[in-house]
Amino acid sequence: MEGVTTTEARLVATVAVFLVATLTAGVAVPLAARGVRGVASRATERLEPEGVREAVTEVPWAAGLALFVRGLQVVVALLTGVGLLVVWGRVDLAWAALAVLERSVPFVVRSVATLALLAGAYVGTKLLEDRIGRLRARSKRMDQHEEGLLLRVSQVLVFSLATLVVLSVWEVELGGLLVGAGFLGIVVGLAARQTLGSLVAGFVLMLSRPLEIGDWVLVDGEEGIVTDITIVNTHLRNFDGEFVVIPNDRVANSVVTNRTREGKLRLRVEVGVDYETDTEFAERVAREAIEGVDAVAETPAPEVVPTGFADSAVTLETRFWIDNPVPPRKWGAVRDVVHAVKTAFEAEGIKIPYPQRELSGRTEEGGFRLAGAEGTRLTASPSANDD
Repeated sequence: MEGVTTTEARLVATVAVFLVATLTAGVAVPLAARGVRGVASRATERLEPEGVREAVTEVPWAAGLALFVRGLQVVVALLTGVGLLVVWGRVDLAWAALAVLERSVPFVVRSVATLALLAGAYVGTKLLEDRIGRLRARSKRMDQHEEGLLLRVSQVLVFSLATLVVLSVWEVELGGLLVGAGFLGIVVGLAARQTLGSLVAGFVLMLSRPLEIGDWVLVDGEEGIVTDITIVNTHLRNFDGEFVVIPNDRVANSVVTNRTREGKLRLRVEVGVDYETDTEFAERVAREAIEGVDAVAETPAPEVVPTGFADSAVTLETRFWIDNPVPPRKWGAVRDVVHAVKTAFEAEGIKIPYPQRELSGRTEEGGFRLAGAEGTRLTASPSANDD
């Protein structure tokens, strides 16, 4: 094009360059982009498993492809401008423009590589999510808490690796960066020992599994239903409707009572009978009454055991089990057992005594004198039936 010297020839060359640029940027590049999109769509439909296909579909490929097309069109426009500079005899400006373009090529390549790495990391995390979900479906030992924790750790590892690769692409010195990160980690570790302790305890809870989401537990004096287990905290909903957050390090260092784990729970209700009552008969009546309660499990069978001599009654302890223990089931079973035992005792004439105290009078030195009773001294002393 440097040989074109006349004005007429330069005008013809300018028109030709514009036509070629228009056909390339306006027709050829969009057609090629649509072809690539079609091939990618057909390839995506053949991907297995389904989780990978969904992950690839969720990536905004259309936006990325549109950006790539616009980038090619800009490049064509820039090259067109360089060509016109040559046609009109400004070769020096053309070489300067080409030098600028040459220096910008590495930046463009690195940017494209960065976007590709981030998209690959995103697809990789979706693939891990699908694999972990399948693993949980096949394994009875993995619960929702462990699945979420394993997924979060996997995502952090994948994106950390992708970040290191991106930094390498941009030629960032990783040695100094890692040293600085090490010092920063020491400072953060000293400043956030409690949080890091809870973080480590979260992994311990994942391995030991003393509780799971939905369990009815007593932890560090707090009783309720486990609603969530994060890496740092355990969340409970107590029976007053309050939301309780317990750091995992406290959970790991406390006695955990899990009332749901075994699928059964034994309950106790005490009742007193009069000393004149036949205790064996009372035991049989109470046991038959408990066996008739629907909420009480048939196995193990209910028991009624005399446990002691109270001031006013012989104490019988009723012991019975419920299945699938939850607080409403427990309270309902206790209520029904109390009603059933009281009704059965009333039907059989078994007395549940009130607290009572007996007074006995005797003459002895050091007693107290009753008004109007000369020479008689009485003392009050509790008997076996006193309360």
